[in-house]
Amino acid sequence: MPNVTEEHVAELADLFRLLGDTTRMRIVLRCVKEPVSVSDIAASLDISQSLVSHHLRLLKSARVVTADRQGKQVFYVASDHHILRMLSNMLEHIEEDSQ
Repeated sequence: MPNVTEEHVAELADLFRLLGDTTRMRIVLRCVKEPVSVSDIAASLDISQSLVSHHLRLLKSARVVTADRQGKQVFYVASDHHILRMLSNMLEHIEEDSQ
């Protein structure tokens, strides 16, 4: 593990706080497999597009998701392998505890 500074601790806490919201976590998990539009996320999670957009702005500013504009639509996807690996590891951890 790399040297952990107080700044790193604060950033990690902020990231986990951001991902601690169930709606945001559901949005991130929806963006893991493929790029997905705001309207598709809203429909699949049964929440408003404005709420999805609000959460995506927060997730994008934390570099959890990235956006790709294609014409009038914007598609969101988990930003990189670090996010994918973290989610995968945490899901494995949860499954271990429940067995």
